[in-house]
Order: sequence, then C-alpha cells, then structure tokens
Amino acid sequence: MDLATLIGIIGALGVIISSIVLGGSASTFLNVPSIIVVVGGTFAVTLMQISIGQFIGSFKVAMKAFLHPTNDPEKLIEEAVELAGVARKEGILALEGKPISHPFLQTGVRMCIDGHAGEIVQKMLTKDINLEIERQKTGIKMFQSVGDSAPAMGMIGTLIGLVQMLANMDDPKSIGPAMAVALLTTLYGAVIANAIALPIAEKLKALSADERLNKLLILESVQAIQEGTNPRVLKQMLTAFLPEEKRSEDKKKK
Repeated sequence: MDLATLIGIIGALGVIISSIVLGGSASTFLNVPSIIVVVGGTFAVTLMQISIGQFIGSFKVAMKAFLHPTNDPEKLIEEAVELAGVARKEGILALEGKPISHPFLQTGVRMCIDGHAGEIVQKMLTKDINLEIERQKTGIKMFQSVGDSAPAMGMIGTLIGLVQMLANMDDPKSIGPAMAVALLTTLYGAVIANAIALPIAEKLKALSADERLNKLLILESVQAIQEGTNPRVLKQMLTAFLPEEKRSEDKKKK
C-alpha cells in the first residue's frame, strides 16, 4: 500500500474539515442541492468524454495510487543478473520453475523457455507495455477531467444560487444565508478538484512513468537473458535505468 497517497488525502481533507468545525457550525457547510450539482454534474460531464467501460475501469486504475506495489529497480536488476547467470551457465531451460518476483519478467522468461524467437518475445512484450500505458492514460485523463470539471460545475451552481437569491430579495435577512449556500458549490468543486482528483491524477502519472521504466528495464533484461549476455555486461547495461545518484552509490560499492 502507498501510504503517501492515503496520508495526503486524509491530511488535506482533515485540515479542511478541522477549519470548518473550529470556525463554527459544520451544518452550515452541508447543502444537498449543491452536492448534487457539483458531484452529479462533474461525473456526468466526465462520462461524456469516455465510455462507460473506461469510466468504470478508471477507478481500478485509481486504486494503484493507494495499492501500487513498489518495484525497486535495483532489486529488478539484481534478479535479472542472477537469472542471466543461471541461463548462461546452465541454459535457458534451467530457469524453468525458478521463482521470479515481477509478473512481467516472469512472462518474458516463460516465453524464452517456450522457445519463442527473440523478435517475437520483444514484439509481444513491447505491445503489452504500450497497451498498459494506454489503459493508464485513460484513468489519468478521467481524474484530470474531474479536476477540470468540478470547479466549473461549482461555479455553475454558484450562479444558479445567485440568480435564485436575486429573484427573492424582498426579505433582506435571507440574503446572507442564501449567499452562503450559493458559495458552497464553489467550495465543493475546489475541494474535489484540488484535494482529491488532481493529486490522484499526478500520482498516477508518476506511477505510470515508474512502471514504464521498470518494464523497459525488464524488456532489455529478457533480451539479454535469451541471447546469453554476460551477467556483468548486463548489469552495466541496466544501471543506465537508475538515477544518477544510485549509479554513483553502486560505483562506490564496487
């Protein structure tokens, strides 16, 4: 579980709710018509941009922001180098039944064991990477759309409230409360966009980039394992996928 996302959302909403509670009556900030306008309108506008299947699938993608397993590229490199050593000494069939931590690496090694040509293995794994990226883009797009639409629907709700308020100005005492209710939709829209949707979209972008990099690392590892590349040479090749500071640390260890 990615605690940073969970702590971030709870922290952001906690600060907002605490400010509301400490500032006065919390019930003042609850208005059902405003919630319907912002939440219902936002999801309706978002649904117009993608299919229902993509809409539902986007929530599965969003769960990665909370439940995404951390794959350390250094550990992937160590595992790939170990597999390359076994394959070089004992042959590719020696990897049969060997435990492999990453599913994508396991798939690539399995294809090599089954005797597929290198070009076929690379083509199929590359296609898998590209399709996964497209699925993730759809989920990211949905949350970006929510982040864009929620403030706009909040403003629409505020304008509706102001029109209703101005149409009933016979009672001056009702103007203040009516104005407060009108502004609530703007508040709801801003909270949904800036405390939930946009942070999740940015987190999914970062996770997608990390996952793509790890899969490219695995793609090169599988090719090297199949070709019988020297494990030391493979390790030097794969360190290019690490950040500069990690490469420096690796050199110091040597």
